[in-house]
Amino acid sequence: MTARFRSFVIFAEMRTGSNLLEATLNRVRKVTCFGEAFNPYMMGWPDKEELQGVTRQQREDDPLTLLARLRDRPGHLSGFRYFHDHDPRVFDAIMDDRACAKIVLTRNPVDSYVSTRLARETNQWKLNQTETPIAAATTYDPAEFRDTLSRIEEFQLKVMHRLQVSGQTAFWLGYEDLRDAGVMTGLLHWLGRTDLERVEPARDQVPQNPREMADKVRNFHEMQADLARLDPFGLRNIPSFEPRRGPAVPGFRTCEAGAGLLHMPIHGGPVEMLDGWMRGLGAVAGDFTQNSLRRWKRGHPGHRSFAVLRHPLHRAWDAFLHLLTHAHPDLRRQMREVHRVPLPEDAALADLTEDRSAALFADFLDFLRRNLNGQTTLPTHQNWATQSEVIAGFARFAQPDLLAREGRLAEDLSFLCRQTGVDEMRQDRLAAETWPDFLSDRALIAAARSAYQRDYVAFGFDDVP
Repeated sequence: MTARFRSFVIFAEMRTGSNLLEATLNRVRKVTCFGEAFNPYMMGWPDKEELQGVTRQQREDDPLTLLARLRDRPGHLSGFRYFHDHDPRVFDAIMDDRACAKIVLTRNPVDSYVSTRLARETNQWKLNQTETPIAAATTYDPAEFRDTLSRIEEFQLKVMHRLQVSGQTAFWLGYEDLRDAGVMTGLLHWLGRTDLERVEPARDQVPQNPREMADKVRNFHEMQADLARLDPFGLRNIPSFEPRRGPAVPGFRTCEAGAGLLHMPIHGGPVEMLDGWMRGLGAVAGDFTQNSLRRWKRGHPGHRSFAVLRHPLHRAWDAFLHLLTHAHPDLRRQMREVHRVPLPEDAALADLTEDRSAALFADFLDFLRRNLNGQTTLPTHQNWATQSEVIAGFARFAQPDLLAREGRLAEDLSFLCRQTGVDEMRQDRLAAETWPDFLSDRALIAAARSAYQRDYVAFGFDDVP
């Protein structure tokens, strides 16, 4: 037995065959699988209150104690089964341990779902050759299945991502592999047991429901129709190649009015106007770190945070104006020479006609589409990044309580002020922006939607602002 791995984990889900895999491993000398060791509702197996000398309360207090106990078996390869809803506190320790072999067991999710429902309804979770299967049928619940599928897929992607970023690999098994002696032998050889010539699957468990799906599901035709509406290949997904953004806490602004207001600015929106509005309500502060902002939040119980969404077409126009008037000259030079936005030389920018501005803006929108799809060498500027990604970055620190809309600022912020006990709203400081008439051009509207499709879908923006 080699020292490649000292322990193992089986990433699986209910009714994927993990009991059979555990039984096969436990038939091998010096290999032990300790069941669902981190299932919140049991200690490895049902009706057990202790595992390897660790009680349920001790595991609750510190699950790493049990993890260390399971691993501390010199000359022995031990492991356990871990599902998506098991104790999350041990997940990082499992993934970071390169001496822990990762086995990933999967099954057709519809088969797993139906099998789980049948097991719950019959209370028959395992079946040996001497037992009689309980013939039963269940009812397919579309919402329940979709929720289950979503949680399992999310967990599997999490496992796969952690394996990839850490340069590890896993042994992938399907439900149908579990009764294949060749595959089981390959698994044990991969785990380091090359001394084994052949590993036979355990035979003390038999399939519980080897019947046609139509016989196991009462509303089988309804299930078929619902599954046909799923999109397993993600054909309707909106691809995103935009870099992830951080929370940008130093740009957040607080106001001492009422219980406290926290503005999480989205660049390219009415940031300066909102800053002036808050100054009319009370003292304003900024330049926070995450720690100092947490102190402010703790010191202001009842505070509310907000961000303001701007229509993508208007936001793109704001980014275009920023490019013309505030961006570094080198950026404009790159636009001319590399990115197919034929801006005039800087000295002539102030003399642009309306028609010329509209044409250049169309070229800029095409650049935005390519930039947000990762097709340019330029990084995505904060002024034109998608609002979806900006808010996702905020969420890595805190979610805004309110996503206000620029087109209804007075109404949205009035609600926020009532929430925080601000007496005077100061609507006079919420002046509406003015926009060029040519932004109603259908070609520009279509180009903006093409560039910012994620935002149009995520926030329900109309084509016309």
